[in-house]
Amino acid sequence: MKFNIKDTITKELPADPILENFRRPVRECFSYVSPKKTSQPILVHASHVLAKELGISEEYLHSEEFLKVFSGNSILPNTHPYAMCYGGHQFGNWAGQLGDGRAINLFEIEHNDKLWALQLKGAGETPYSRNADGLAVLRSSIREYLCSEAMYHLGVPTTRALSLCKTGDKVLRDILYTGHPEYEKGAVVCRVSPSFLRFGNFEILMARDDKATLKILTDYTIKQFFPQIQAGTKEGYIQFFQEVTNRTLKMLIHWQRVGFVHGVMNTDNMSILGLTIDYGPYGWLEGYDEGWTPNTTDSREKRYRYGNQINIGLWNLYRLASSLFPLVEEIAPLEAILEGYRDAYTQQYQEMMKSKIGLYSEDSSDIELINTLEENLQMTETDMTIFFRNLSSIDKEAVITDDFLAPVMDAFYNPEELDESIRETWKQWFEAYVSRLQKEYISNLERQEKMNAVNPKYVLRNYMAQLAIDAADKGDYSVLEEMYQLILDPYGEQKDAEKWFAKRPDWARNKIGCSMLSCSS
Repeated sequence: MKFNIKDTITKELPADPILENFRRPVRECFSYVSPKKTSQPILVHASHVLAKELGISEEYLHSEEFLKVFSGNSILPNTHPYAMCYGGHQFGNWAGQLGDGRAINLFEIEHNDKLWALQLKGAGETPYSRNADGLAVLRSSIREYLCSEAMYHLGVPTTRALSLCKTGDKVLRDILYTGHPEYEKGAVVCRVSPSFLRFGNFEILMARDDKATLKILTDYTIKQFFPQIQAGTKEGYIQFFQEVTNRTLKMLIHWQRVGFVHGVMNTDNMSILGLTIDYGPYGWLEGYDEGWTPNTTDSREKRYRYGNQINIGLWNLYRLASSLFPLVEEIAPLEAILEGYRDAYTQQYQEMMKSKIGLYSEDSSDIELINTLEENLQMTETDMTIFFRNLSSIDKEAVITDDFLAPVMDAFYNPEELDESIRETWKQWFEAYVSRLQKEYISNLERQEKMNAVNPKYVLRNYMAQLAIDAADKGDYSVLEEMYQLILDPYGEQKDAEKWFAKRPDWARNKIGCSMLSCSS
């Protein structure tokens, strides 16, 4: 197969002149580096949906060349793999140079007037690997592969995943940092995105006071991905920051809508295009809990908890604003955009929550109704996905009787905790909710269809991914395929998949990989 290669990064951005692959500070935007060859690669799975978008045929997808290229064992002619240099704030602290420590960009292609960068994660050491081996394990690779595509089909802005290959090599990992590492099966994921540029690519240049390269990088980014903006001007840089701010907020609102928690919102994990990037210790809310984080590293401070993601988005945007300041040379316009983020968040969040509970007209009671709902959901452990999905079945003409909780009862993990006080609190909310629904002029059926289009029935719960991992570790990829087929239609009824529309089982509550995960996950 012949790809339409369009390597814009290597042609337009400054390259590291050193070609040897050893750890070092890099002043330029990227370093040339080749993937590490693997001993016995096997194609575990490939996304046929994404392959079609990229113009990759079914025949090529299962060819020997595809396996060689996307396991890192072969480099296509006239392509020059590279790793990017960037910095970042990690858990609020400046970490200096970071970079693609275990990701290698193979090439960029153009198909149907869209630019795509194809990148291998787990393909070996780069100049940015620091003390790590640059490899990835099957466990974390399955999670990244499935979640990338799950998020896409949920309608969340995200990077994608084309393929998952097992390498045949062993990788040493200490999954929970207990000092007892074990060997695991190695794997490589091909990640796909219009660009993998991050906030950190800009931060590192500002930190080094390299305005010349900062200008080159920013002008390149605007020209390639924001063509409606005039590059090279102060006004253009301000518009660029506004656009990044808008896209970042849009992404985060989607995270809150589906109950997704990223787990590591460091600035080096923030896409300049407003895409979800770097799937490590992520998770979906099981019980609705604004204080929940899936990251063991963040278990004490809970900086990246579900209820704080919007605030962290703003904090990260402040860092990006500081990085772009040398080009703008004015604080006021950047501060105005950041202040606007707060107002935009309030409006967009309220509109999103109204759509989740089926309210489409304006009413002064809506904010209180939403706030009370969020408080009620935390009175006892309540499954977010099931609650909002089943809420759509409420009849707006319903009379609130003693069994008023029946439509959402499946969402409660411990129904015995629904004492008289909690039931009375819920009853008051449902009475107010049904009264509010009666002000809407659409039918119950139409409202249910609209609510079900924003409240997924199926999300990739951690225990589901873990089941795929456990089976794959034994050489059984059928559960992985089942999960892949499930995530293609998260809003559909999928009657043959009803078993996955269920609360997290008790065995998964504290199981490694099903509740909390480390950054190495």
